[in-house]
Amino acid sequence: MKKVAVIGAGTMGNGIAHTFAQCGYQVSLIDIAEISLEKGIATIGKNLDRMVKKEKISEQDKTDTLNNIKTFTSMKNGLQGVELVVEAATENMDLKLKIFSQLDEICADDVILASNTSSISITKIAAATNRAEKVIGMHFMNPVPVMKLVEIIRGYATSDEVTKTIMDLSRDLKKSPVEVNDYPGFVANRILMPMINEAIYTLYEGVAGVEEIDTVMMLGMAHPMGPLHLADFIGLDICLSILEVMHEGFGGKKYSPCPLLIEMVAAGKLGIKSGEGFYNYSDGSRNKKVAAQFSKN
Repeated sequence: MKKVAVIGAGTMGNGIAHTFAQCGYQVSLIDIAEISLEKGIATIGKNLDRMVKKEKISEQDKTDTLNNIKTFTSMKNGLQGVELVVEAATENMDLKLKIFSQLDEICADDVILASNTSSISITKIAAATNRAEKVIGMHFMNPVPVMKLVEIIRGYATSDEVTKTIMDLSRDLKKSPVEVNDYPGFVANRILMPMINEAIYTLYEGVAGVEEIDTVMMLGMAHPMGPLHLADFIGLDICLSILEVMHEGFGGKKYSPCPLLIEMVAAGKLGIKSGEGFYNYSDGSRNKKVAAQFSKN
């Protein structure tokens, strides 16, 4: 397998494309918006420049990686000759079902269809196709070129052969794949999101402030990043959508999104990507300060 397509040029999509391309794969990066493709390639270039500066790769490696990526706004054109498609579109069930239905129509019968979904059922996604045995989850972690973990999620009908192929492929990408079954949130987000949600409740109920909550978890639990800062990094809209999927799947208060999270997303306070969440990032992501709404000054 040497030719893959990635659907979506956002944060996860461009990171996945970067990773495949750096490992020698020919990548079709597909997005309906040309500006998204331009931003995605620019991000890949910046990340490669950072790696060159740190002497992790050479200038030639950077050039080769960028040359391995071709961009398309047409799904039909971008999917020609590919052996694997990794979908990395917005975490929205209806959108993913539509994309997989289209992929099933366009792609050859032997093409494996993977989703980078962080919480949505692979079995439901597979039901939108006529090749459920060839549909699988490949949940990469952000930032994709750096993080080693890939959750490999088997749907109800995913074949052993396809699972083995994707496990081996993930290792070829220098990742550490972990096979999990198809339940809402899988493993990573089933554990992570309730913790983030509880941190937001702790702020919402006035138990402690933003910095205090993050400091407790960093210094007391050895977390490299506090849960509220991590939520900003992931995107508060993504956190909310994952919690909603898990709440729908499991019920119970444990997965019920905190009202503060719902309000912040409605107000467009999405974290780093919007410039403000629990912290303000107007001076850059490395120079965060507590958002005015939560500041004690």
